[in-house]
Amino acid sequence: MNELTLVQAVNDGIKTVMREDESVLVLGEDVGPKGGVFLATDGVTAEFGEERCFDTPLSEDGIIGVGVGLAMNGMKPICEIQFQDFIFPAFDQIVSEAAKMRYRSGGQYTVPMVIRTPYGGGIRGGLYHSQSGEAYFCHTPGMKVVIPSTPADAKGLLISAIEDPDPVLFMEPKALYRASREEVPDGMHRVALSTVREVVAGNDAVIFCYGAMVPVCLQAANRIREERGSEVRVIDLRTLLPLDEEAVLEAAKECGRVVVVHEAPRFCGYGSEISALIAENAIEYMEAPIARVTGFDTPFPNTLEHYYMPDARRVIDAVERVLEFE
Repeated sequence: MNELTLVQAVNDGIKTVMREDESVLVLGEDVGPKGGVFLATDGVTAEFGEERCFDTPLSEDGIIGVGVGLAMNGMKPICEIQFQDFIFPAFDQIVSEAAKMRYRSGGQYTVPMVIRTPYGGGIRGGLYHSQSGEAYFCHTPGMKVVIPSTPADAKGLLISAIEDPDPVLFMEPKALYRASREEVPDGMHRVALSTVREVVAGNDAVIFCYGAMVPVCLQAANRIREERGSEVRVIDLRTLLPLDEEAVLEAAKECGRVVVVHEAPRFCGYGSEISALIAENAIEYMEAPIARVTGFDTPFPNTLEHYYMPDARRVIDAVERVLEFE
């Protein structure tokens, strides 16, 4: 094992799979000799050559369109969108082509491609480099949407995504790219898609979260335990689509008090789906209204990032509300 940051684990996952499978290749803006703006593909071109890791024009729809064609013809492309904020020119290629090809061809074609993209705030990137657009794609049948929060999960989930026969949107929380290091298994380390991770145990309440909100929620749970003795469970969802609904409902039923946290805007955010799932299937187990802690329904601010993004204090306030509800 090696101690890696999250972005180093992504890099390790890409190289590990490319050594095992010659059909895997990488394309995107500046992914070649430069190694990408965050160095996620650093050294890939040097090891595997320009035929398997190459730069593209600044054309997101072109990147994904080429990726779809490659995937339909036996390759396993890893397409990088430099920032998730730039993915929208490729929306039609993702939603109308990649996600639907298996269905429209009656199973004759699949699209085994991964779309890697950094997302979210935390680097003071302003409104064009900080958005969280996961909900757009979670509304798309035929897609998978995966968001890691630790280096080991980043590598393991990425390898599983590359091996998946269908298109996977792999969203990387750039706030966590170099936030910490942990031991990451060598070789073909896999983490199954559509599985959750229990970050910390507890039965007084449960927090569902993902991405950069996981360490925020862990900090909140630790402070609540220290300050009031309540044991709050934290669940990292990891795969948003398809969601491990059984695990979510089990945790909600066991705890009876639920908080959902994400940094994307509140209205029609992913937390709404979690709330609806629990309301429809486990409402009789709830001892308090479900609480949501989210970004605000505004464009991402340039100067108030620290206020816009949920922090431990806002999560603690929400948990205390559900704990004190009678």
